[in-house]
Amino acid sequence: MSKNGYLQIHDPLKPKGHAVGIDLGTTNSLVASVLQGKPRCLPADEGDAMLLPSVVHYAKDGGVVVGARARKLAPEHPTDTLISVKRFMGRSPEDPETRKLGHYKFAEGPGRVVRFEVAGGQPVTPIEVSGEILRALKRRAESHFAGKVEQAVITVPAYFDEAQRQATKDAGRLAGLEVLRLLNEPTAAALAYGLDKGSQGTFAVYDLGGGTFDVSILKLVEGIFEVKATGGDSALGGDDFDRAIAQKVFEALGQTSPTPSLVAETLAAARRAKEALTDAPEVELTVGGHRQRIRREEFEAWIQPLVQKTGGVCRRALKDAGVTAAELDGVILVGGATRVPAVRRYVAELFGREPLGDIDPDQVVALGAAVQADLLTNEDRQDEVLLLDVIPLSLGLETMGGIVEKLIPRNSTIPIAAAQVFTTFQDGQTGLDIHVLQGEREVVEDCRSLSRFRLSGIPALAAGMARVEVRFQVDADGILSVTAQEQSTGITQSITVKPSHGLTDEEVERMLLDSIDHAEDDIQLRQLREQRVEAERVLLDATKQLSEHGALLEADERATIEAALERVREQARGQDSHALKEAIHAADEASRPFVERVMNQAIRQVVAGRSVEEY
Repeated sequence: MSKNGYLQIHDPLKPKGHAVGIDLGTTNSLVASVLQGKPRCLPADEGDAMLLPSVVHYAKDGGVVVGARARKLAPEHPTDTLISVKRFMGRSPEDPETRKLGHYKFAEGPGRVVRFEVAGGQPVTPIEVSGEILRALKRRAESHFAGKVEQAVITVPAYFDEAQRQATKDAGRLAGLEVLRLLNEPTAAALAYGLDKGSQGTFAVYDLGGGTFDVSILKLVEGIFEVKATGGDSALGGDDFDRAIAQKVFEALGQTSPTPSLVAETLAAARRAKEALTDAPEVELTVGGHRQRIRREEFEAWIQPLVQKTGGVCRRALKDAGVTAAELDGVILVGGATRVPAVRRYVAELFGREPLGDIDPDQVVALGAAVQADLLTNEDRQDEVLLLDVIPLSLGLETMGGIVEKLIPRNSTIPIAAAQVFTTFQDGQTGLDIHVLQGEREVVEDCRSLSRFRLSGIPALAAGMARVEVRFQVDADGILSVTAQEQSTGITQSITVKPSHGLTDEEVERMLLDSIDHAEDDIQLRQLREQRVEAERVLLDATKQLSEHGALLEADERATIEAALERVREQARGQDSHALKEAIHAADEASRPFVERVMNQAIRQVVAGRSVEEY
């Protein structure tokens, strides 16, 4: 029985309704389900449209419009019509990405969460906006089935961090859905291809959507999907192609500070031009009476730097997975932006092969999510496939000296748990600060802070005597839980890590590249800080012993020890870890006779007045 609260009665006869897979996309969203053994996308918007534009309009009368109708309202109501809200998920108002997309009105509010100021009521968060999109998909699916839809697998970019994943889960709950699992988008695509085609081998999934880019290297053997490596950019996608076109239009118009209405109108026209250039060699774009012809060659030149940004991410993922492009069995394209001919040519050149594209790149993620939802809810199929996903960045905590102790390294298969025992540094220490970090570097200031909490009530023991076990657990959705327990008392503190903001482009790039570029310097810095911590411990202990037992020393002996300790202090202020280590060793040697006298005195005090028989 649980220690708190009431038991929940499980009614096996209560219907759970249909389970669906949902691709909650930046530009468009889809809902799919397995029908007669095959995954199929369901109509999600007006008429029989499979794609639901991820656009939400808030009207002055309090009404909410989602989808194609909302998108039509964007030019006239630019700040009340929210587009590409997925790019704001889990972010703070101060993020560079938030400011870059800032033609919206942002409202003040508690916590470091983006809030949009819209017509007709209270400010709304990205979670609430995403909840409206999910609710619209849920209603359309229920209309199709003429019955309830209560469970869903929702996909997320592989590079979403814990804050962004948790925000997606919260949006699902807000829409009245039980989120069975958050599934990485590249994994979902491979799931659709693998089960439909019976494929075996190692695949790269190149996923360029409206707002995010992901690449995953996956291995499929006998029903087991294992993500060997993953990488990406949480702020790169087809929306950036639209902005590249819009920027050229603004230049032609001589606009340096366009109004929100003009921005919305131009982005909508740019999106239509981008889509038309997939088939046409030239298109005409009209904005506010201004006409501009755009050739495909021009468009490809404008977006070339963006497309090339994906190459470095792909090469790192291949290196992390320990495979070459030639060893791949196929490359899967995902996301509407992969329809752009320049992107397809670049992918073929990058991997040395033509990519697979026989499943609609817009639908493949939703289809894979539907397969996963069916696997999780269909008792006859639950053993068919096992998904082994990975975490994209290492997780650890701060130890003395500002050093990062990694408990779970990047590319570890999830779900996963790891634990390590730590101890106190000072005599009588009754609390321990737990600082959770994310990243590949060796010291705290070069990693990303996720959360802090304090474990209090530790017994006041001598330094090094208390034992605190810290356990990290990452669940199947990539959500991190941290628990700290003092082992003698059982006192425990836990936290589910929900960082206040997501990773920016620069942070993602820096974390991975800097860990390689600064590997040697980082190791040297870590060694120096470890020796400084050891030096501090030696100096504290020696100072205490000299104060309490200095009478055991002759004047010249004390002078020798103090000179050795001063040498430790001097080296601790320097940058040479080897010299500091040697100074610590010399101080230990100089203090050895003194330490032996202190121990002998303690033993004599213990045995004084006792007979041999007592022992």
